[in-house]
Amino acid sequence: MRLDAHLHVWERSLGVYHWIGPHLGSLDDDFTPVQAQRLLEAADMTGAVLVQAADAIADTRYLLDAAAANPWVAGVIGWVDLERPDVLEESLAAYDARDVLCGVRQLVHDDVRPDMLSLPMVRRTAQLLVEHDLALDVPDAFPNQIRGAIEMAQASPDLTLVLDHLGKPPRGRGGMESWAAQVRELASHPQVVAKVSGLQCAEAPFGAVPLRQVWELALEVFGPSRLMFGSDWPMIVDGPGYAEVTDVSAQLIGELSAAEQDWVWWRTAKETYRLPLTREELS
Repeated sequence: MRLDAHLHVWERSLGVYHWIGPHLGSLDDDFTPVQAQRLLEAADMTGAVLVQAADAIADTRYLLDAAAANPWVAGVIGWVDLERPDVLEESLAAYDARDVLCGVRQLVHDDVRPDMLSLPMVRRTAQLLVEHDLALDVPDAFPNQIRGAIEMAQASPDLTLVLDHLGKPPRGRGGMESWAAQVRELASHPQVVAKVSGLQCAEAPFGAVPLRQVWELALEVFGPSRLMFGSDWPMIVDGPGYAEVTDVSAQLIGELSAAEQDWVWWRTAKETYRLPLTREELS
């Protein structure tokens, strides 16, 4: 079994994807569950976790509707306003399929405040997420939000924290030593897991050899049981593309033992998000 733990779908007619526009090239388009299913099947993937792409209830409802219509959707990472713990219950009530909602996140990389994740209201929300048994994904943490993620892990040891895209290592841009040191510190907290996803960038090539430094550090500090594969589709459409991302990942993951491969391909996601993962349930 192979699970894509980080995949997006969206339809611009919802009017909530304010970051999308012609400047993004091929990303200025709709990317639907039908398209995603074709890619998953071509790459021999069993299913996927859908991840929010807008800080809006409408986007999460769209993902939940997609989950209801498509058995290959294993779970949904939806949106909540991390600074509004007072409306968390109301926000979760707006999502009818609570059993499918397995985690939440906010596009914190768009926030210019480096202490955003350390704000008292955000810390309160983190504690409420523990009570609701929901993981918190943190996108594109390096360089602005990774320190806050470390402090959140320290303050909320019962909160499952998911570092999306390995924090976005600055491959080809400088700063790799700083990224590595902060990821190592974050990984010292056992409730933190990470996604091997979103590693494409314009400044450095994509492939098993160029990614080896990042991959080996991730293995060292997290271990296979705290790593999960994600494609970050469709953010890769103007880069390596879905087939290359899965092929390159398979090369690296394939160097592990069979049991370790299972962790990265699906078991870590199952444990982290408490997913009902069997081929029968995803078919």
